[in-house]
Amino acid sequence: MSEFRQNMATKEWVIIAPERGKRPSDLAKEIGKRQPMPSFSENCPFCPGNEKDTPPAVLQMSHAGSWKLRVVPNRFAALSPNKSAIRHPVGAFLSADGFGIAEVIIENSLHNKTIATMSIDEVTDILHAYRERQSEVSKNENINLVTIFRNHGPRAGTSLEHPHSQLIATPIVPPHVRYPLEQAVLYYDKHGSCVYCDLYKEELNQKERVIIESPRFVVFCPFASRSPFETRIYPKKHQASFLSASDDDIAELAVVLHQILLKIYTFLGDPDYNYIIRSSPIGDEDTRHLHWYMIIIPKISTAAGFEIGSGIYINTVAPEEAAKHLREVAIG
Repeated sequence: MSEFRQNMATKEWVIIAPERGKRPSDLAKEIGKRQPMPSFSENCPFCPGNEKDTPPAVLQMSHAGSWKLRVVPNRFAALSPNKSAIRHPVGAFLSADGFGIAEVIIENSLHNKTIATMSIDEVTDILHAYRERQSEVSKNENINLVTIFRNHGPRAGTSLEHPHSQLIATPIVPPHVRYPLEQAVLYYDKHGSCVYCDLYKEELNQKERVIIESPRFVVFCPFASRSPFETRIYPKKHQASFLSASDDDIAELAVVLHQILLKIYTFLGDPDYNYIIRSSPIGDEDTRHLHWYMIIIPKISTAAGFEIGSGIYINTVAPEEAAKHLREVAIG
């Protein structure tokens, strides 16, 4: 039986309709394994030896005389830090120059790595790079939002195979981000607590959608998942901004992020996916009503006319079923 479910934080509705889709095990077979890649590609601008093909690094981590992680400005960015952030009218419309900061986190020197196949230390380095670059970029007085994300595979929007993430910082906080923040304020005013803290605690209380629990983090397929195998990682400690994550938090997050991506990699056959770090806008790092988290979205389904027209997504895999399968994946 299908049912409507509401996201308690954003108030958005989804439809859970498992009878319309394939069984999760069939989805895994359908996705299949991607073709093996070499550890080095001479045509890849991110591979060692091709550093001339990228702008100079703004952050580099090295080991034994060779780099193991680089952060570089995005050569093909849609935004530029050399433009103005001032809004100006165009008749009754509003416009602004394409000001912003875009960086690429080249996560590993090996062309054929992905987070699921990296070591915990390598994942830890990536998360430290995220935090360091978010902190540095946030110092720009014209930046109001920093978004860190990873696109894995063509369906997720990536054009280069080499393992990498991206950071894009903008002067604008768009309605897509602002609306949930406003809902969080309303919830706090009514209940006196953070809606995201209450949400993850309710997931822990109900248990059936929890995949991994560690001392500092909980990983689950949310009650109102918009798509099959959507997964979230929440810190248990109330923190509005990813910048508040301590070194100990980063170390533990690296473990659970590696574990959940390895489970997804193993069960679904290395699917294309996006992940995003949802963190507070600049200036809201200490608020009581916001809570940073990570969202992982395997690219199994495609939004069609109804989803685009109504904003109500149809999920053909119940999150309880998705979580059960991922819990049962043995990763050693």
